[in-house]
Amino acid sequence: MPPPSPSSLSFLQIVNLCDNVDLRRDSPDVLYDAKYPEHEQLVPFALTDAVDSPILGLLRPPIVQQLVLENERNREANAPEVWNIRLNKEEHRLLNNGRSIGPCISFKDWLDSPAKRTAAMKEICERWRDSGLFSDVCGPKKWRNEMYPIYADPFGVHDHPDQATVGASLNYVFEMERSACGLFGVVTYGVHMTIYEDDMDERGRKTIRVWVPTRALMKPTWPGYLDNTVAGGIPSGMSPFESLVKECMEEASLPDEIVRDSITATGAISYFFRSPKGWLQPEIEYVYHIAVPKDVDASLFRPRPLDGEVESFELMTQGQVLEKLKAGQFKPNCGMVLIDLFIRLGFITPDNEPDYMKLLTRLHTSFDHSKWKQ
Repeated sequence: MPPPSPSSLSFLQIVNLCDNVDLRRDSPDVLYDAKYPEHEQLVPFALTDAVDSPILGLLRPPIVQQLVLENERNREANAPEVWNIRLNKEEHRLLNNGRSIGPCISFKDWLDSPAKRTAAMKEICERWRDSGLFSDVCGPKKWRNEMYPIYADPFGVHDHPDQATVGASLNYVFEMERSACGLFGVVTYGVHMTIYEDDMDERGRKTIRVWVPTRALMKPTWPGYLDNTVAGGIPSGMSPFESLVKECMEEASLPDEIVRDSITATGAISYFFRSPKGWLQPEIEYVYHIAVPKDVDASLFRPRPLDGEVESFELMTQGQVLEKLKAGQFKPNCGMVLIDLFIRLGFITPDNEPDYMKLLTRLHTSFDHSKWKQ
């Protein structure tokens, strides 16, 4: 369990723990995170070499340097290069108005289908894993063996070749190993669900009690932290709702019929997270809740650990949740989901929270996506 913070965090400070990137573009050639202590230029990762190509992610200098080496490796092996690399000013493309779009890295033209791009990324990421490169991110102990979808428009439809009509245009452009997504700064997606019961405090005011899990100590990320009742990533080819149904059984032993009959989709949150080691992780989380009905057996909704990813579940009072939230004991993105819940249920309001509008805005960031592309 992470130790309590020595001082109580405000709701805005909790959001700052997760949405912690301040993207700046001072000129076409200079894109960086103003909050990061080391000034490092970020390079857009584009789908193709076209000037109007979608930008899929943002690359840090260590990855840019490694992709240059990847092309050199392929040339030496008489294999086709994977990357178009335009770093020097004389290589930058120009818009019709003559303005430079700055440095950029994209797939070579021969990687012209989702299947080809997926195969190329699979080979690279598995080789990095096996060689120990970036072991803190995608090494054997961090490897998830789960494929995440990458979309041309991160705010667009979640489609997939297996579900599309032959020849149909897709937003899906490839998929890649979950643990390596942070290396390429691509947008990833997840689901979070809270189970709560209505309650009253000692003064007769409406409150809630929330089922809160403690993450297993063997988890590769955030071990021992508190979490939302059920949460997980959205694998490639699966919808948000079906991903949540799957996670409800795997993590919390919640039967399919209970989830499908009781759950409410309540929206989404988004944030641009930079990990303690500097990796960029823009994420969108689809948010759901189950309000346990008063006229049913509440034990039907009691979560129980199943797959080993959760140590235990505890039904906490609203006061306990807030105390642990403000002590920094929740995984950062779970803190954002709980703040969204308390706003939605009317516990955080414009009258009792001075940062109310800042919270609403920051819970639904667009990652400064317009700055990714010049």
